[in-house]
Amino acid sequence: MSIREQIDRQRIKHIVSSYQLAGQDEVQFVPCLDALLHSYPLPLIELALVETLVDGWAAVPLVRGLAFLKQVHAKLNAWEAESIASTITPAQFQQITGLDPSPIFGTTTAIARSS
Repeated sequence: MSIREQIDRQRIKHIVSSYQLAGQDEVQFVPCLDALLHSYPLPLIELALVETLVDGWAAVPLVRGLAFLKQVHAKLNAWEAESIASTITPAQFQQITGLDPSPIFGTTTAIARSS
């Protein structure tokens, strides 16, 4: 596994941990997340996690565990069938995750922010 893949996986773990997305299903959650990690590009999974978080904030309590991953997987499947239409901006992504958005949205994000 390359350093880039290790960093991307760590970013995903950070999002999952920050929002306690595994919920009570951690034993089942981890293998399901690993299956997604082997099936889709890591930056796309990262974006799908954040998009699903944003979609789910209206629901109280926040959906977690396998139900959350099922929603992420549905979003990834939809993006395979049609174009990816992100509903969040790079700045919102950074506010939500605390992570640099340039690996997801492109390097022009970092350049625009530093100008």
